[in-house]
Amino acid sequence: MATAPAAADPTTAREWAEEVRRLARSRDAVILAHNYQRPEIQDVADHTGDSLALSRLAAEVDASTIVFCGVHFMAETAKILAPQKTVLLPELAAGCSLADTITAEDVRAWRAEHPGAVVVAYVNTSAAVKAETDVCCTSSNAADVIRSIPEDREILFLPDQFLGAHVKRVTGRDNIHVWMGECHVHAGIDGHTLRERVAAEPDAELYVHPECGCATSALYLVGSGAVPEDRVKVLSTGGMLSAAEKSSASKVLIATETGMLHQLRAANPATAFEPVNPRAECHYMKMITADKLLATLRDGTGEIRVDDETAARARRSVERMVAIGTPSRGGE
Repeated sequence: MATAPAAADPTTAREWAEEVRRLARSRDAVILAHNYQRPEIQDVADHTGDSLALSRLAAEVDASTIVFCGVHFMAETAKILAPQKTVLLPELAAGCSLADTITAEDVRAWRAEHPGAVVVAYVNTSAAVKAETDVCCTSSNAADVIRSIPEDREILFLPDQFLGAHVKRVTGRDNIHVWMGECHVHAGIDGHTLRERVAAEPDAELYVHPECGCATSALYLVGSGAVPEDRVKVLSTGGMLSAAEKSSASKVLIATETGMLHQLRAANPATAFEPVNPRAECHYMKMITADKLLATLRDGTGEIRVDDETAARARRSVERMVAIGTPSRGGE
């Protein structure tokens, strides 16, 4: 039986990858990996990307089993969009600090305080929360979703306070109430850290995820003239990959979880991609290891289940977003 790959042992890594692919074929499984996963997991996956793009792929592929290498809410979303398929998560304890900031009960109570408001949920939420909302959004289409709502309607935006602040800023809507949730990893990429890195690398371009605590600081740097506007981009993970493929910059500073660097460097080896905060690592994402992926493929462990009623209500929220328009590469 193949063992987990060792960084210094390419033979072991190759044998492990071959065993993963053999087991996937025998189980009629497709392996999906989020951009923040460990490099070896990304490399062995059939598809790598952001959570919504992968969930939509799950619904489209012919395979009867989806092995989702990500966190719990992502695998739930795949199950919502592909209810007839078996969805496996190699580590059921892989959660999300952002998704955990709000529950279905919280949404119901918040809605009761604002009757008539439209509830907009970022896709980084549980199935139970999605089921209580009117429409979902991604970080790249959040502004379009907000603009689709009549201007006289109040909006409850959840759960990310930084993405909510970004959406209020770009849409100019002042009747948006924002839930005070945050991703602990993105919150740790703060304005002070960003300003230090930009000062040390004055010629570098800057890609900032709107979940980051430094998103406002990035726009302030542009507004103050400290950084030219064309060198700063606020982007989803999918947007970062698209921008990286086209970039001719010698260096780009990346403000998001460090796992993203693997895809960016592969997409454009001529550009140096460096993290704004090298400690910005999601321990939940890294809970999926080479051994756990093998075990899931071998034993069929980690099945995700969503009850039919919750799934149907959550699916409506996601489908409303898709009807408004979802970029082909631009999820969370």
